[in-house]
Amino acid sequence: MEDEGSPERKASTPVTRILTERRVPFRLFRHRQAPRSLEQAAQERGQKPEQVVRSLLFRLGEGEYLMVLAAGERQVSWPALRRQMGRSRLTLASEEEVLSITGYPLGAVSPFGLPQPMQILVDRSVLAEDELSLGSGERGLAIILRRDDLMQALGEVEIVDLTKEEKS
Repeated sequence: MEDEGSPERKASTPVTRILTERRVPFRLFRHRQAPRSLEQAAQERGQKPEQVVRSLLFRLGEGEYLMVLAAGERQVSWPALRRQMGRSRLTLASEEEVLSITGYPLGAVSPFGLPQPMQILVDRSVLAEDELSLGSGERGLAIILRRDDLMQALGEVEIVDLTKEEKS
């Protein structure tokens, strides 16, 4: 577990503490500055965009939320998510809701260390790469780990087909 950007400061976030507690192997990558795009984050980490896992928070109803993990720039298909959840209406959580519900700022959201349990769906796109990175709970600091270790750490989650390729 090595912090690549600043070895003198080992980061401790709810995410790193949980992964350490669960004996999940990971390493940290500290960006010199918080990345402004997914492409920049991937490039600085020596990864492809498809290796960056985004933790997306959706609001299902009043006080009811769901997290979807998706790889790279793939976009969640609203019809597929509505079908999956059996809901006709749902929205992407606002920046304020993300911070309030997860405890993490945008760009640092993780499925680990959430203040309250919530349903997590893993899009099949996450399974395509052997090495992945995801939010650590702190902007500019990423967790890098193997796909199998991520899935083991997540425990019982549903793997679904919710995304489509982003058209440029």
